[in-house]
Amino acid sequence: MSKIDVLPVIMAGGSGTRLWPLSRAGYPKQFLILSGNTSLFQQAADRLATLGAEDIAVGAPLVVGNEEHRFMVLDQLREQRLSPSAVMLEPTGRNTAPAITLAALQALQGGSDPVLVVTPADQTVTEADAFTTALQTAIRQAQDGAIVILGITPDRPETGYGYIRGQAEGTGLRVEAFVEKPDAATAQRYLDEGSYFWNSGMFVLRASTWLKALQRFRPDIEAATRAAFDARQTDGAFVRPSKDLFGQVPSESIDYAVMEHCPGSEFPLRMVPLDAGWNDLGAWEAVWQVAPKDNDGNASRGDAIIADSRNTLVHATSRLVSAVGLDNIVVVETPDAVLVADRSKSQDVKKIVNSLTASQRDEHNLHRKVHRPWGWYDSIDMGERFQVKRIMVKPGASLSLQMHHHRAEHWIVVQGTAEVVNGDKTILLSENQSTYIPLGQVHRLSNPGKVPLEIIEVQSGSYLGEDDIVRYQDTYGRN
Repeated sequence: MSKIDVLPVIMAGGSGTRLWPLSRAGYPKQFLILSGNTSLFQQAADRLATLGAEDIAVGAPLVVGNEEHRFMVLDQLREQRLSPSAVMLEPTGRNTAPAITLAALQALQGGSDPVLVVTPADQTVTEADAFTTALQTAIRQAQDGAIVILGITPDRPETGYGYIRGQAEGTGLRVEAFVEKPDAATAQRYLDEGSYFWNSGMFVLRASTWLKALQRFRPDIEAATRAAFDARQTDGAFVRPSKDLFGQVPSESIDYAVMEHCPGSEFPLRMVPLDAGWNDLGAWEAVWQVAPKDNDGNASRGDAIIADSRNTLVHATSRLVSAVGLDNIVVVETPDAVLVADRSKSQDVKKIVNSLTASQRDEHNLHRKVHRPWGWYDSIDMGERFQVKRIMVKPGASLSLQMHHHRAEHWIVVQGTAEVVNGDKTILLSENQSTYIPLGQVHRLSNPGKVPLEIIEVQSGSYLGEDDIVRYQDTYGRN
């Protein structure tokens, strides 16, 4: 018996603005540890890797994300001892319909027509066996040409999710309609009736089936995305569609582009119920729901002390956070920002992010600690004409060969061994040794050792912005 060829597709391009200040554009929620001991992206990859069965062969995952996060994807997969079949880098966000189209086109390059298991990268599941069973059922249905959606069995009248109405048909369920997010009374009616399910955003279908359905309902998206894909460039695992052509692709979701048109069409739309402790962690309210709680319903992470409070979430990142006399409140602390919100208003955190963006403040985009492909840096102090950074460089990694027009730098090694290009000299520095990089001097920092390199960098000059970098060589293809 030949096995069903399955390609997991992880949609990892979201920004997670409602989980600010922990989630930011430069390091969004899917790469954060919000539940358990691994990131949401890693949890998604691990779940999909377990879908194999006697009749199902699961390939390496295909990840759809963006350029800025490409090395996070590889690093986090490597931590789980996984390798991607490809990392599709969207030049700009065009919503989920073009994203899955890129995945389908890439899937067909190998000459087969695999069943795609498409899942967002920012969901949690507490019952792994139930998840695996439901997805395997969906895979077997998709093998025969159906488009299958996973419908979450609701356990409360939720107003934050879209709903699917299902109708029993044979041994499964036929999708009759998609329903927008309801008000509280309507959500309660959906729960009481029992034929409504939350829309999980997980889809299972053949690559060719998706492209045929898209050609039927949105040929403009199919043609524009195919043109951008055909003009792609490939660099190792990274696949880059044409930036100019992809920018012309209409922005549309999977639901609006195809799924809502399928009921009553030639494309059978089926649903498999999923009752596996699912949550999409779309806002801090959802994080509180899945977190372990004390007898008063309080949840905490990090160095937190809670007293005389109920149903409150405290998430501490870098210091002690204490809360007294709070009911139904969210407190989230990071080194450069603190959020305090009513739990029922946690969906509105995006308004704060919109305000930060409009004010051109960096807090919407980057943390104080910024991850780079070579490691990270943490801006631990700054003032007029100076900045102090703690820098970590991974073993075998190096920063670009670069120069600054407006600042000089002092480097002090606190751990590991540094190889430093300083003008026309190359030197090795060990712990407690230092060097000075004059303004305008070409320089490079590398870690030739087997342990992480940490240095303290003291910058001084008239302008200390990150854009004061002239790169001459870079291992990671940055300009």
